[in-house]
Amino acid sequence: MGHPPLEFNGNSVITAIRGYSLAIQKFSQTLGMFQFDVIGESLTDDEINIAQSFQEFAGLLQEVEHDRMMLVQNASDLLIKPLEKFRKEQIGVTKEKKKRFEKDSEKYLSQIDKHLNLSAKKKDSQLQEADDLLDKERVNFCESSVDYVYQIHQVQDRKKFDVVEPVLAFLHSVLTLNNLTVEMTQDFMPYKQELQLSLQNTRNHYESTREEMEELMKRMKRPTQIRKMHSSLPIEGYLYCQEKWALGVSWVKYYCKYYKEGRQLLMVPCEQKTTAKQLTLKSCIRRKTESIDKRFCFDVETIERYTPVTFQALTEGDRKLWMEAMDGKEPVSELLVSSQCGLLTAASEICSVESALMTQAWLLAVVHTSTTASFHFQSVEQTLSKPMF
Repeated sequence: MGHPPLEFNGNSVITAIRGYSLAIQKFSQTLGMFQFDVIGESLTDDEINIAQSFQEFAGLLQEVEHDRMMLVQNASDLLIKPLEKFRKEQIGVTKEKKKRFEKDSEKYLSQIDKHLNLSAKKKDSQLQEADDLLDKERVNFCESSVDYVYQIHQVQDRKKFDVVEPVLAFLHSVLTLNNLTVEMTQDFMPYKQELQLSLQNTRNHYESTREEMEELMKRMKRPTQIRKMHSSLPIEGYLYCQEKWALGVSWVKYYCKYYKEGRQLLMVPCEQKTTAKQLTLKSCIRRKTESIDKRFCFDVETIERYTPVTFQALTEGDRKLWMEAMDGKEPVSELLVSSQCGLLTAASEICSVESALMTQAWLLAVVHTSTTASFHFQSVEQTLSKPMF
């Protein structure tokens, strides 16, 4: 009848609403499963409020979309089915009436042409028969014309309510949904204002502490501060440990953590073939470069093992950090050892010479003392042997 296919466009609208609702529901599920990662164990009230905000959003969206899906489910009964019924019962009948009218019109016009072409010399009976046939076709044409015109008026009149009423009912459901959404929005406003306050407080706190955090970050990047951090905190990282076997030597990678307070070294293997170990340190000494074909090595003496354990750090700086944490020492050179041995030998010889000299001096002193006493006794005896008078 010339009007746009409302039921087709209505189906497109309903399909679009259903797709939109499904997308919103999927989005709400994502919000519900989202978890904020926080730093620290305790949270402020603002942080708790912000962390729970996505669950609140998800609940609100799910409630709205539940009502929207009810609208989609009822839209077929409200809009599509009445329009399809009107098209089938009214427009379909009108098309049938139109076909009959066109057919009767063609027959009537054809009969008129035939009637006008009759010769006047025809018999009266033949002419009367032609007149009767023309009258019959005229009656059929008039009936089909009236029926067709009547059906057109029926469609035009019924269209005013049979088409408008379903659309009105559909719009009413849409507006009702919007009204429910407005009511939900009003109920949501107190939480929204509370959340906005928490967000503003968090933003203000971030802005007030950002400069302090940046300054702290700059200080933490200084080499002196890095060394201070490593000295105060347990050092940890990857180390390669020399494992000696009957058939040779292998280097096994461990993730190690050293606790300076108890001098405990925890070794967790990077492969599942070996088990975790824990050693108690006695001393740490840097390994000489010429004594091993590996770089960045150091030896550790432990209570659990009779022989030192050799480790390889990842870099020279890494080895220094490990040795500083373990109070490591530099190896003693052979020249220094030989010098110390020479000094000890010389000191021992000097002590021996001094002891001999002191012994000799003591003997001389004893001899001198005994000689003097002998002379003295001899002079006394001579004096006593002379007569007194």
